[in-house]
Amino acid sequence: MTYVLIALILLLVLDIGRLRARLGSFGTLDPSHEDPDDAHDFLVAPGVTLDAATKRAASAYARREKLEVIDLVPRDLPALRAMGLAAMVDPAALRRKRLEQGRTAGHAMLVSKDVAARAQITPPDDEVALVKLAIKLKTYAPSTFAMAVAPDERAAPQRLERRKAILRTIFGPSLPVALLIQPLFLGLLAWGTVLHPILGGVALGIWHLQPLGATLGTRVSPRDALFVSIARAPLELYFLIRTVTGTWKPRAAERAETITALRPVYAKLLADESRFFEPRRETCPVCGARDLRVYLRIKDMIQHKPGRFTLERCRACDHIFQNPRLSLAGLDYYYKDFYDGLGEEGMEYIFGSNAGGYRARALMMREAAKRAPKTWLDVGAGHGHFCCAAREELPETRFDGLDLSDSIDEAKRRRWIETSYRGLFPDLAPSIAGRYEALSMCHYLEHTLDPRRELEAAHVALAPEGHLLIELPDPEFKLGRALGRWWLPWFQPQHQHLLSTKNLDKLLREHGFTPLAWDRGTAHQRVDFAFATWLFLGRLAPPTDVPWRKPSAVGRVWRGTVFTIGAPLLLLAWIADHTAGPLIERGKRSNTYRVLAQRNAA
Repeated sequence: MTYVLIALILLLVLDIGRLRARLGSFGTLDPSHEDPDDAHDFLVAPGVTLDAATKRAASAYARREKLEVIDLVPRDLPALRAMGLAAMVDPAALRRKRLEQGRTAGHAMLVSKDVAARAQITPPDDEVALVKLAIKLKTYAPSTFAMAVAPDERAAPQRLERRKAILRTIFGPSLPVALLIQPLFLGLLAWGTVLHPILGGVALGIWHLQPLGATLGTRVSPRDALFVSIARAPLELYFLIRTVTGTWKPRAAERAETITALRPVYAKLLADESRFFEPRRETCPVCGARDLRVYLRIKDMIQHKPGRFTLERCRACDHIFQNPRLSLAGLDYYYKDFYDGLGEEGMEYIFGSNAGGYRARALMMREAAKRAPKTWLDVGAGHGHFCCAAREELPETRFDGLDLSDSIDEAKRRRWIETSYRGLFPDLAPSIAGRYEALSMCHYLEHTLDPRRELEAAHVALAPEGHLLIELPDPEFKLGRALGRWWLPWFQPQHQHLLSTKNLDKLLREHGFTPLAWDRGTAHQRVDFAFATWLFLGRLAPPTDVPWRKPSAVGRVWRGTVFTIGAPLLLLAWIADHTAGPLIERGKRSNTYRVLAQRNAA
């Protein structure tokens, strides 16, 4: 315990330095006598009135720094809120990293009228709406969003009963784990103080003095820093209890109305489930062999829609595929409200959390191709997260995107892509023949009905000697097979084909491509144990506030109870993923692999 407490003391001291550095690097509005620019609008939290001097200063700051969005931080932001903001926001990264999530101090924002129009925003009517606006506006201004201290502004009080709803918006599905960290930390401090009064007392003292040490002399000057430093322990416990017990749910009635309206739609879709599947095939889609065996039978463990799905394995080539596979009607049903509609917010959070993986793909292309491609088509682009992040590494490349859903139109509105194509890739490929130097299919090919047709389309769309980048889950990953139905990449019913490296190499060569580089370990995604735990908890307590399941007050309480009790398991699973991750990434097997191939000249 002695070494744990010494490490804890060092971490607390380092954390004071980290928070001070971040608070000190916030910009500060300087007084200006020029009228606010006509191109700027202001959004304020309910109950906040922005003074004219701040508007002039903010507009001048935006012009000088070439910013389209500025979150205005009141100078006297309370100490714990200031520390929380600094813990979540690195001002330099906020501007440099295009997929960094937008944040707000909850006071006011300057927004360019162009961004406001493209984002189709409306003034916030509550605190959560302002948090969501900050997240959304960052997607429309990925490199021109910043935070600045407004010296003349005074912070409005925060209503603690709404804090849980705010944190749910920020942390999404990881909220139970986020809420668990603080009581675990407080428990560690208390336990350490009991076992080792001197070192524990030093750690407790430094923790108490953190608010004063982190904010004193920075651009944020909380009026309550001294008081909070003295009374931090009881204050934190009080705030935690008020947060956990918060029941305020903004726009709950609006969501309930949406779900009620969708229930008859889903009832009609489910009237004839037989049309969701094609006839079972007797041969392997990769090698044509007839020796097929059932590999796994799984239900929909993500959305919990009705249905049971079978994965079969070819004993001749080991290809694993869905059989019978979904029809187009089935795909429409099981994709509905997943990437858009009811599921859009959650998917936005997940896709926005893989910036490192997106940049790694771009670097693999640049290094293997020996130069940055001039034109790049991302197939299955969704909202365009990869294209947005890849611009950090390839600023001169023109990125276009293709997808079936209206998410691709949203990517165009965000200006994450230049041109949007909406439809089936094999149908659209002839119209863009030879147009692209680079083409990517990342976590796309496994969703398609016929990978062969997709590779044929890629050959058509690419210029001679152009490059194709593919990223897929690896069905040969031993941990995935050990986890069975709880391994996320089986992802039924959406994943139609689980292609091994051997089989993908075969298909690429058959369709006029030469593989140049394979990336296995470093493509690994550290999610196996965490998602397996999440799937297990979800199976115990599926959601009831969805239009394809019966509403149930008991079910809602049960789900909340299960995920509250299961939060420690989720935290342990996350730790296991990030402990095992570095070992896996140095090996030859991982849950994901990438391949870069070149289109043959003839």
